Amino acid sequence: MSKEIVVSTGPGETRAAVVEDGKLVEVHIERSAHQRHVGNIYKGRVENVLPGMQAAFVNIGLERNAFLYVDDALKAREGHFDDLDIEDLKALSIRDLLRKNQDIIVQVTKEPIGTKGARVVTQVTLPGRNVVLMPTVNYVGVSRRITDDEERNRLKKVAGKGKPRKYGVIVRTAAEGKDEEEIISEIKFLVKLWRRVNNKARRASAPCLLHRDYDLIYRIMRDLLSDDIDAFIIDDEHELEKAEDIINIMSPKLKSRLKLHENETPILEAYGIEEEIEKALRSRVWLSCGGYIVFDETEALTSIDVNTGRYIGTTNLQDTVLKTNLEAAGAIAHHLRLRNIGGIIVIDFIDMDSEDARQQVAEKLEEELKKDKTKATVLGFTHLGLLEMTRKKTRPGLEEALTRACPYCDGRGLILSEETLAFRVERAVKRIAVKTEQEAMLVTLHPNVASLLIGQGGANLSRLEQETGKVIYVKGNPNFHMEDTGEIITGRREAIKKMAVPVSVGDVLEVEIKEQHASNPTNGITRIDGYIVDIDGAGSLVGKRILVEIKKVFRTYAKAKPKDVEDAANTVAGVDRDNSINMVIAGDGHV
Repeated sequence: MSKEIVVSTGPGETRAAVVEDGKLVEVHIERSAHQRHVGNIYKGRVENVLPGMQAAFVNIGLERNAFLYVDDALKAREGHFDDLDIEDLKALSIRDLLRKNQDIIVQVTKEPIGTKGARVVTQVTLPGRNVVLMPTVNYVGVSRRITDDEERNRLKKVAGKGKPRKYGVIVRTAAEGKDEEEIISEIKFLVKLWRRVNNKARRASAPCLLHRDYDLIYRIMRDLLSDDIDAFIIDDEHELEKAEDIINIMSPKLKSRLKLHENETPILEAYGIEEEIEKALRSRVWLSCGGYIVFDETEALTSIDVNTGRYIGTTNLQDTVLKTNLEAAGAIAHHLRLRNIGGIIVIDFIDMDSEDARQQVAEKLEEELKKDKTKATVLGFTHLGLLEMTRKKTRPGLEEALTRACPYCDGRGLILSEETLAFRVERAVKRIAVKTEQEAMLVTLHPNVASLLIGQGGANLSRLEQETGKVIYVKGNPNFHMEDTGEIITGRREAIKKMAVPVSVGDVLEVEIKEQHASNPTNGITRIDGYIVDIDGAGSLVGKRILVEIKKVFRTYAKAKPKDVEDAANTVAGVDRDNSINMVIAGDGHV
């Protein structure tokens, strides 16, 4: 399997993408305007102790107080309760550990998300490339990804030898095969770092930042750049030099993997990453078999629905269902990693009659999740046939990082239908008609809503005029949002007509054909300030500019025919131009 790390740098944003066999599997984004907090160490002050929640809120200097759960406070305090066994420790209340206005050192493990503050722990960890130092516990562990028993024992002895008394060390996967000197040297470096943090904590007043985790490029090199990475490609020469300095310290033998992107095409486009990110933001994912998956992320959980779609199979229904579900399981694991979806996840696979089939799908999902370094747990199928699982969440997902709630639907993903909006505008017209003595009204709104307000053959508009006793003009403006109530202007009939109908019979216009006529595709449509012009035989000229002559003028639209260019040129006395239309003024000066 080929693996590459692609890094795009810029003044305000850095993106790092992990590509496996040409397929995007991970995206990491860091923006200067949104500082990262995970990994940062703070001296905080306890603001509230809540026994009912077995938690405390800690002021660490951010907009919202951080949340500290009792278990996350216990882990670093076990040494203070040596006379208690593990069961007694678990029985301790948050009040036994913390008090209001107490100063404590904490580390952020989860970013503030939405209305929730950061999640913090008192068990500090300082990650290096080969080891993770835990200054608050006495422990030695080895990554489970290192499976060779002899190597595990060797690394455990090296870590135990290199760490100070009462310090903890976890040996990372990257340490496999590394010599003793390199590992111990890194432990010493991390110990010095912790001592600097501790010294700063003694002098500083809470709340205070004691240590900020490194930038994205450093973290990617520390956590992801390993022997199985074929290339680390970056698009900035200065950042490449910094990366070379880092790798010379971390792992000099990997320096040859660092490369500069020299293609004129932007690096994310060159590797097709931009397109894949756009696809990952869509709710629907199509499978190669013809089925599809729908992702729906909510605050409480993420629901995933699997459907057969266009896939009809070749043998029987259960084979079709099983094949679709197996492919979906692989795609779901991939997209959980790509979208960085965490928390509770519920998957509605297509119903399977066989327990063996359900087991196959669950095993397939678990197998695919092993490619993901983020911890995920498959809990199995419920009585309702839904598969439950969890995935650790430490940072905002791709959707949260790149999008915001729609200001119109407030994040619901729904807007009012055109019919609903047309009735709303109609009620507004009636309400205004009662209050004004003016004889005419001009209603401007989105074209889709405008067409419904007018009705087939103008029937709805005629009825509305009869009910209100007003002359009503309607214009569609594509720049209006669908849910905009529109703009309603009242005035004298002639004044409103001039605003509503910008053309006259005989006018010669240079226009751009915007689209085909909806019910008569041989004709083309253009708009002048929202007023529709229907042009005979121009349906094949969409996107082109032509001369037309106005033949008939109605209240809501005009009819026109293409005008011979040479003939029109003889009558041109001047041209009034804007981005979409040019009014050609005839010799008599009449528009």
